[in-house]
Amino acid sequence: MPKKFYVVWKGKEPGVYADWEGCRRQVEHFQGAKYKAFPDEPSARRAFAEGPEAHLTQKPKAMTPIFNALYGKPEIPSIAVDGACNGKTRDAEYRGVLTETGALLFHRGPFPEGTNNIMEFLAIVHALAYCVQQQLDVPVYSDSMTAIKWVRQKKTATKLLRTERNAKLFELMERAERWLQTHTWPNRLLKWETQAWGEIPADFGRK
Repeated sequence: MPKKFYVVWKGKEPGVYADWEGCRRQVEHFQGAKYKAFPDEPSARRAFAEGPEAHLTQKPKAMTPIFNALYGKPEIPSIAVDGACNGKTRDAEYRGVLTETGALLFHRGPFPEGTNNIMEFLAIVHALAYCVQQQLDVPVYSDSMTAIKWVRQKKTATKLLRTERNAKLFELMERAERWLQTHTWPNRLLKWETQAWGEIPADFGRK
């Protein structure tokens, strides 16, 4: 699996980190954390010097009156989740953040041979389990209608073939399905309206 370097522009100790665990310690539960992964150390150090504005997704523009009337604004407090899959390596990951601040709550991956929908599904279930554990009754936002449907059905419908490389990922999906079938939660699962609100706060910025 290719090694990544992580830039933390805003966190407990800003800098360049050679692994995710080092980065995670700096950004987890840090309000307004700003960070991003890069494929090698030179590009990470250049990005750190250039600042987050040049590398992070820009904040969404103000909503037009029509979108404001149709969708209102995201509910706060809430949790936003996102999944991502590298088109070249097919490594996949997911994360969840506080919608209002972008503070990282959890991040898992990369997993080999994944898909965006699987990552979105796992992210939602992780967020629901987190809320149950922490006794949080807040909405969970996802921009994937497919993943939302899978969660509501308590069953995935992926066409991905199981292989030796992604067996761990299938085990996680099966565990997530069992959790959904054996637990209840008070949280509403809501669609993030990207057209009105811009990219979801948990977005990996790979579009």
